[in-house]
Amino acid sequence: MSSMAEIPLPAFVQERIGVWERLKAAKANEAAAAEKKRIEVTLPDGKKVEGVAFETTPLQVAEQISAGLARAVIAAQVNDKVWDLTRPLEGDCSLALLKFESDEAAKHVFWHSSAHILGQALELAFGGQLCIGPPLDNGGFYYDVATKEPILPADFERVQKIVAAIIKDSQPFERLVLTKAEALELFAGNKYKVELIGKKVKDGELTSAYRCGPLIDLCRGPHLPNTKKVEAFKVTKNSSAYWLGDAANDSLQRVYGISFPTKKQLKEWEEFQEKAAKRDHRLIGKNQELFFFDPLSPGSAFWLPHGTRIYTKLVDYMREQYRKRGFSEVITPNIYNHDLWLTSGHLPHYAENMFSFKTRENENFALKPMSKPASTHTRRRVTHRCNNAPPQTAPATASCSSRPSARTASCRSASPTLACCTATRRAARSAA
Repeated sequence: MSSMAEIPLPAFVQERIGVWERLKAAKANEAAAAEKKRIEVTLPDGKKVEGVAFETTPLQVAEQISAGLARAVIAAQVNDKVWDLTRPLEGDCSLALLKFESDEAAKHVFWHSSAHILGQALELAFGGQLCIGPPLDNGGFYYDVATKEPILPADFERVQKIVAAIIKDSQPFERLVLTKAEALELFAGNKYKVELIGKKVKDGELTSAYRCGPLIDLCRGPHLPNTKKVEAFKVTKNSSAYWLGDAANDSLQRVYGISFPTKKQLKEWEEFQEKAAKRDHRLIGKNQELFFFDPLSPGSAFWLPHGTRIYTKLVDYMREQYRKRGFSEVITPNIYNHDLWLTSGHLPHYAENMFSFKTRENENFALKPMSKPASTHTRRRVTHRCNNAPPQTAPATASCSSRPSARTASCRSASPTLACCTATRRAARSAA
């Protein structure tokens, strides 16, 4: 397929577009009525440019500076908030224009918009219900979709062809602010979006949705000006996942992708991935008979004799560095009452990635996902040395975390680890 005109739209997509157009028309009068006063926009170099509230956009400011800048920018930062390039400014503000190569926030926006492109392709290819499609901190993005049949690598080519048509179509990203009731009406045909709206949007609050082509998605944004900005796009892999990361919920299909502003950047990424695959610790561990992984304990290594010798040597080295730097080693339990994680502040943020369980007494416990709270608790019991200075301690116990949405888990072995221990990080820096 070479154009969007060749792709039939599912009935639910056509119905959703109809609701969008009606809501958009109703809100057009509100936008027109907004006060169009003169505003002052301050650029990073201190230069000030004039604009009009609810009319002037960051992209227009970029175009005033140079056509090359306007082509290069991905998003804007208005005061302290990342902003759509095509969203009008609302008052006096500071403005920074963000590029993919130099700004992490720009990469986040680029990959977030790419996730919407992928979501549109999945919706059109499989007629499924879209769930969540975020950018990833380490690059790229994914989209979860509920389908009747599993999505297989053999399907990637079909998805890729629809993506190419979406990009060629240069679909603009449009933003619409909605009440909770309007959002529920717009996404009435998608039970997952309805659930999110019910959980995330409080009564009386506003939310937003974005449209590119036939795709309309519940989203805070911001996004690219249009899909044409994504010159290079690749569907990379697939897996299954659970809705909201809970094994008790629906099983979904997860499709991953990567994208860049240029084909050259994609080629460089592919070459890097090829080299990284050759350095994959799982492959090296298997080939050199150091360790292996097994579904009986996902994410945890089974150490073989050769690997155990290396492991023991590393532990001995780290313990030697502890002694040189005046650290005393401590051993702490691997299971704790949730009270510890509430005190440390971790529980509200990481509960879904912890192995938790209830005791017969109906108390909540969890395997230790990090060492610092336990080490801090231990230090309070250790006698202070000279000048009442607190002792320097380092943990030597395991820590475990769970990521059910990705069907993985990890348990870092019972030893001082570089990831968890300040003392070891210092030792590593000194040794380097």
